[in-house]
Parts: sequence; C-alpha cells; structure tokens
Amino acid sequence: MSNNKYLEMLAQKYPNHRSVNTEIVNLRAILALPKGTEYFLSDLHGEYDAFQYFVRSASGTIKMKIDENFGTILSATDREQLAALIYDPVNELKRREAAEDDFNAWCSSAIYRLIIICRAVSNKYTRSKVRRILPDNTGYIMDELMFADDDDNRQKYYQEIIDSVIEFRIAKTLIIEIANTISDLAVDHLHIIGDIFDRGPKPHKIMDFLMSRRSVDIQWGNHDIVWMGAACGNRPCIANIVRMNVSYNNFDMLEYGYGINLRPLATRAQQIYGDDPCTGFMPHVLEKNRFDPIPEELAAKMHKMIAIIQFKVEGQTIMTHPEYKLDHRLLLDKIDFENGTVNCYGETYPIKDVNLPTIDPKDPYRLTPEEEQVMVALEASIVNSAKLQEHINFLYSHGSLFTTCNGNLLFHGCIPFTEDGDFMEVTIGGKTNHGAALMKQLDRSLREAYFNPGEGVDKADAANIMWYLWLGPDSPLFGKDKMTTFERLFIEDKATHKEHTVPYYKLINDKDICIKIIRDFDLDPTKGIILNGHVPVKIKDGESPIKGEGKLIVIDGGISKAYQKTTGIAGYTFIFNSWFMALSEHEPYHPLQPDGTQEFNNPNIVTTMTLPERMLIIDTDIGKLLQSQIDDLLQLNAEFRKGAIKEVYPKRGKYYSKN
Repeated sequence: MSNNKYLEMLAQKYPNHRSVNTEIVNLRAILALPKGTEYFLSDLHGEYDAFQYFVRSASGTIKMKIDENFGTILSATDREQLAALIYDPVNELKRREAAEDDFNAWCSSAIYRLIIICRAVSNKYTRSKVRRILPDNTGYIMDELMFADDDDNRQKYYQEIIDSVIEFRIAKTLIIEIANTISDLAVDHLHIIGDIFDRGPKPHKIMDFLMSRRSVDIQWGNHDIVWMGAACGNRPCIANIVRMNVSYNNFDMLEYGYGINLRPLATRAQQIYGDDPCTGFMPHVLEKNRFDPIPEELAAKMHKMIAIIQFKVEGQTIMTHPEYKLDHRLLLDKIDFENGTVNCYGETYPIKDVNLPTIDPKDPYRLTPEEEQVMVALEASIVNSAKLQEHINFLYSHGSLFTTCNGNLLFHGCIPFTEDGDFMEVTIGGKTNHGAALMKQLDRSLREAYFNPGEGVDKADAANIMWYLWLGPDSPLFGKDKMTTFERLFIEDKATHKEHTVPYYKLINDKDICIKIIRDFDLDPTKGIILNGHVPVKIKDGESPIKGEGKLIVIDGGISKAYQKTTGIAGYTFIFNSWFMALSEHEPYHPLQPDGTQEFNNPNIVTTMTLPERMLIIDTDIGKLLQSQIDDLLQLNAEFRKGAIKEVYPKRGKYYSKN
C-alpha cells in the first residue's frame, strides 16, 4: 500500500486537523506516563491456586501499596486483612461477615480503604484506560469514588453513594469488583515463560484465567508443546500427556476439564492387568479428585497400559524419522523376557516388572488391537475437545517460542551451545540454524504444523516436530541429553535415571555468553537481560537464580508442589516496573481451610536492578508504536495543510468538506 493511500485511510478516522491534533496531544501525553508494571512467571505446572494468588497479590506489590498508604494509620493485623480482602475477596467477606458486629459499618470502611489502594495502583494510567478496565455493573460508582476531591460538598456526595450501596445490599458486589480491579491494575502486562501444563491438577483453569486477562503473552515450554502436539492428534504426544496426568491422579482435569474419554483405557487396563498390582505404577497423589475419584489400584493399571503404549508409538516414530537421532530411546526391543533384563546403553539391568503381556518380543513396537482401540478413543476425544482446542488456539495467538519485550529476551528452555561456548548448529525439519535464527525457524515450523501442514500432509504427522521438541537432545525446549521415562519405571539403578543438562546451563554463568545471546537477538546487552525458566533453581543448596553477573535470571523456583523439596521455596515472580527490576521469592501457598480460614504469606522481594531514571512509556516497545502513530498523524496534517487530502468537518450531524 502506498503511503498516500494509507494516509487517505487514516483520514477516515481523523478527518480534519482538529481531530489529528487532539489525537497527537493524547498520544504525546501517554508517552510521558511511567511504563506499566510487567510480571514474569514460569513453570506453573498446572498449579492454578498458587498462580492466581501470585497474580492477584501482584507478588507482594499490593501489600507494599497498603503499607505505603496505611502504614501509620492501620495496625499490622488490619493491613493484613485488607490485603486478604484484595487477594480473595469472596472468602474474606465470608470471614468478616461472620466476625463483625456491625458488618455494614465494616463494608463502608472497607470500600473507602479499597478505593485508596485502587487510586494508588492506577495513578500511572490515563483516566480513559482506567475507565476501560472498570467493570460494567459498578464502574460508574467506582469512577466517581476513585476521582474524588476534598471538597466538603463532594464528600457528602461520596458518602451518599456508599450509604446507598449498603442500603441496596450491593456492598459485597462492589467490594469484590474493586478488589478485582486493584489486582488487574497492579499487573499491567503478564509474561508466562512456559510450562503452563504438566503434573499439576488445573492447567485448564490457568488457561481460562489467562484468557480473561487484558494483556498477556506466553513463551511455550516443553510441557506446553507436548499438549499442542496432542491437540493435533499426534500419537506420541497424546500418550505422553495422558500418561503424565494419570500418573499424577489428574482425572478431574482430563475428564471434566477437557472431556477426554478415559473409559476405554480404564476398561482395557482392568482386563489386561486385573491380577497385576502394578505397584511400580502407583499414582502420585498431590491433590484428590473431586468429581472422578479413580481408585489408586485402577489408576496404576491405567498408568502401566498407557506407558507401554507410549513406548510403542514413540518407537514407531523414531524408526520412521532416523533424522531425529533418537535410536537410544528404542528400549522395548532390548528387553530379554527370558532372563528378566534389559540392555540399556550397553549395560544389562534387571527389569523391575516382567509382566508385559502386550509386548510381542518379535514385534515389540506393534500395538495390540486393544491398545489400538484405546489410542483411537483418546485421539477422538482430544482432537474434538472444544475446550482444549480453544486453549491451544490461545497458546498460538498469544504465544511464541521466544519474545523480546522492552529490551529483554524471554524464552523457556535454552539456546543450544557447544561445550566451547559456540552456538550449536541444529538440523530439524531439514533446515540447519543456530541461535536466534534457529528459534525463529522453529517458531515458523510449529505454526505451519498446526495451521498449514501442507497439501497431503497429515496434521498429526506434521506435529512430530512438537514431540521432538518435547524430548529431543538438540531441542531448545528440553535442554537435556535424554528423557529417562522408561528407566524410571523399569530399572532400579538410579544412575540410569539421570538426565544430563546441555552445556547452556553451565555457560550462562559467564556474562559474555549471556551478552552473546542478547546480541544475537538484536537487543542491547547494556540494557537488556534474559529471563529463563525450565530448570528449578536449588535455593536450598545455595544456587542463585541470577546468572552471568545479572544478565540472565532463572525464575523457575518451584511453584509446582513436586519441585518444592528440590528448590526449598515455592516459586519466583520477576517484576519490572518504571523504577526497578526485582525478584519475589515465594513461600508455599496455603489453600483455603475447611473452617474458612486462610494464611497468606508475603514474599521476599529483592531488587536486582535499579534504573538510572524512571522509565516512561516513550522508552518502551509500545512507546515506539505510539511514536510511529504520531509521525503518521503529522504527515496527515501536512497533507491537510497542502490540500492534498481534503478535510471534512461535521455540520448539523453530517460531514461536509472544508474545501
């Protein structure tokens, strides 16, 4: 499109110099505002309850605002209760209603206090932006209260609003919506650096939460990519996601969250392993199922059956794709059924479970008719799950393999390197690249596999790249030499369970390596940093999340309950506001108790970088876009002045040309 045509189209929205000038004034004013606060989380692993608390509390920032505004006015207990009201308004209202002698008076006081905090978290936004965020039902009331002044007459007006709210019994609704608005305003943009899915019970709720946010981006993790492959109908990916979640007792999520039919798997597993206790396949129960309490004995049989299916369909894919160089994962054909051993990497080990009736030693990777029926049923459920497909579409529309934002580089796993610190050349899908070029190529390939696999190419087969990225040794999402699922299930010797990380994870302690990566993505290493997830930081062993003299920060601190013994904490949140960058270190999340009580811990916040001066919107990526819009509007104004484009002004409800 020629520039003149673009300006003529722009003139349809801004038909005269007055409207252009008004918009330029508006945009320049926005550029002078402080940048909004960005929050970064990674490795959520399905832990919805802890995740939503971290976001709703703005990782301690809201408590800081409460202390700033009420530190000399309210007691520590009152400040904690006000924080709890913002974090979980529904349950805190129940607690207060049961405890307060005069609940209406408490509501009146709570509304005043919440409005003060709402003002505090909104002061870096334009009034028009705040109004767009306000809820439909109570937005007018909140708008009037938020932009109050000290005039006595106006104070009577505001008190009348609150009195009326209480009289008409909408105080609880207003309190909930103010609390929600505070949490929304406190987090201007949310970055999720991978692994929404995994062993936690509620990734579907996390996805629903993210879809409700006004500003979010996602960098895909290895646990996300395997779900994305499963949604394409890829059999190795399907077997993996079902096995992982059956092994962690996540039946509510599978069956009720996504409508995946597990009945064929349960029925066939019971038939095949009816007398087998499957003790090596007992599920890890981190949270009990509410709707579908499958007996652990049956879950173990299901786990065993889907695990064998997984090894078979993975083996078929490995043999079909020798370019993946995954022959070392072909282990079913290495089992000696007579002696009860398996040959693994040249060593022979006793096998823990020799009851493998579905494996034909002469053709170990062939599915039995019963296994085929199970896979067909799982494929149909997953490919036709409207909820899952909606979530996967959101992962594509709001996600990518990596993101650059305001000078920083975000990706989940790693960048492949040689031991010597050079970028590793990686060949995937017939294309060889390294560093940023590799990440861009893989991002394109992943989108093509889902949206446009090519004429005559089956979508499920196109998604094999997703399965490779899930566990391939050269995958920037995996970052290890092998995935030892078979060894963990069948070999006692824990030395075989070890998964060795790639050179990247040692090299990133070197500042020069981090700078090399940042430059490869065309970013300024004097200003930008790398934010990374994937590998839990072992805080309890003295490991620091800050690498390369502050040029890279790993924010996988153990939100997942399964990793908290490894890390010693319960997760990190990285904060980037207009003044500084900081890490919030969280303690384990305490869920709501049966008696209605709940304890909220305040995170330990450590500043990692103080900015030399306050960062404004003009200094951000959005600022560059707004400045580009201003430049276009200035060109349009010039065309108006020359008469090259006619100005149009409204007259009596219609538009007429000035010329």
